[in-house]
Amino acid sequence: MGHTIEAKAEVYRALAERLNKNPVGAPLNEVLMEILHRLYTVTEAEVGSKFPLLPMPLDRIAEATGYKEDELKGILENMAAKGLVLDLPRRDGTLYMLAPMVVGFFEYTFMRVRENINMRELAELFERYFASEEAREEFFGSETKMFQTLVYESLIPAAVETEVLSYEKASEIIRQSGGGALGMCSCRHKAAHLGRACDAPVEGVCTSLYGAARWLVHRGLAKPASVDDLLRVLDRTEKLGLVHLGDNVLKNPAYICHCCGCCCQVLRAIKETGRKAVHPSNFIPAVDAKNCVRCGTCAESCHISAITMSAGESGGEMPVINGEKCIGCGVCASACPSGAIAMERRLVLHAPPADKREQFMRIAAEKGRV
Repeated sequence: MGHTIEAKAEVYRALAERLNKNPVGAPLNEVLMEILHRLYTVTEAEVGSKFPLLPMPLDRIAEATGYKEDELKGILENMAAKGLVLDLPRRDGTLYMLAPMVVGFFEYTFMRVRENINMRELAELFERYFASEEAREEFFGSETKMFQTLVYESLIPAAVETEVLSYEKASEIIRQSGGGALGMCSCRHKAAHLGRACDAPVEGVCTSLYGAARWLVHRGLAKPASVDDLLRVLDRTEKLGLVHLGDNVLKNPAYICHCCGCCCQVLRAIKETGRKAVHPSNFIPAVDAKNCVRCGTCAESCHISAITMSAGESGGEMPVINGEKCIGCGVCASACPSGAIAMERRLVLHAPPADKREQFMRIAAEKGRV
């Protein structure tokens, strides 16, 4: 019996080590092992531990794992249904890819309601894991980020409007996609199981595009949405003062999230540690002292606590913006009742990687994994 338990533990450890080889890995600790034991069967863990790093057809996965193709196909179907594997259709067949933790099986676990698993227990485990320093360093420590901030477009100054490119505008990203899908916000769903979700919407708010949208719809994790549907969500979440975080790539970005600082793992990492977890937008807020009524609304609205109120020269408190921490979302300027905050163009502009391949290659190189 002891040998069986030890062998089982080795299978899950091998899976953890394989997951940590991804460009955005999953550092091994006791909490990760608890998560993996709850999401993967022993067979699934064994198969996952032997997965190639690149998407491969069924026959290549069979060679790597030692399973016969007929048996393996059923295992992979079950894993894909759970969001542990991505089955990617191509003209000449299906490619299979082991889902990373983020963006991956964390989101796919909490983008639905599951009755066959203890969701509260999983929420507590993911909460502990994401709060660990090694996990935050892995997910957010690279110079190339997974996410980029998308500024509120209504705040873009007319003087620079013609200079702003499509990748800087959430509405243009949506229009170019031709539509996508809307699903449940995994972060706020997780927070709900912990009893501390905010009032921001959970259902029908997570925007996915291109192939990511098609896969989520295929797996029942999201519903198809037109361009108009997605633009309405963009407008609705902007009116609620949420932060738009997009996939940090130029070609076929997979998602746009509408985030709050209380539930979003990315914004929480910035707020709690000051870590640059996302690429800021190419804009930064500037305060007009003459028009500022010193109400503190901007500081209250900032999801990452990048604005503080400090004593001004003529008495009273004035907002002070931490330029190193600010991600340039525009929430503060939108909330300002006197219009005293304007979004100005940054001196150094960020251009995302060309596509997911380039993004992951950069991240892997920065971590010494290529």
